[in-house]
Amino acid sequence: MSRLIAPVLDLLAVVVFALVGRRSHAHGITFAGVLETAAPFLCGTAAGYLVASLTLDASPRSWQFGVIVVVATVAVGMLFRRLAATGTAPSFVVVATVFLGVTMLGWRLVARLLD
Repeated sequence: MSRLIAPVLDLLAVVVFALVGRRSHAHGITFAGVLETAAPFLCGTAAGYLVASLTLDASPRSWQFGVIVVVATVAVGMLFRRLAATGTAPSFVVVATVFLGVTMLGWRLVARLLD
């Protein structure tokens, strides 16, 4: 698996999360709208990659790396949403954590099983 696959799959998970959320809440699917919804979480994903890269001697495909990315994605995403006053209801935090955890750790599990 090339070095770009891991970040692309994680970023794709965030974009799908934003798409599903916007669709389920009838906010409309526009490029600007999806970017607005995804941006705080994309920043979190980038922060997760930075932290995991600096603190782990592990591949971005590893579950350890993935856990750090998931935690950072949700934590930073929610922090930015809170600062922007765009909503961080407890149910939203749970849904975001479960969706992003399943997708970001799920592709890593599938990749490990295929190796």
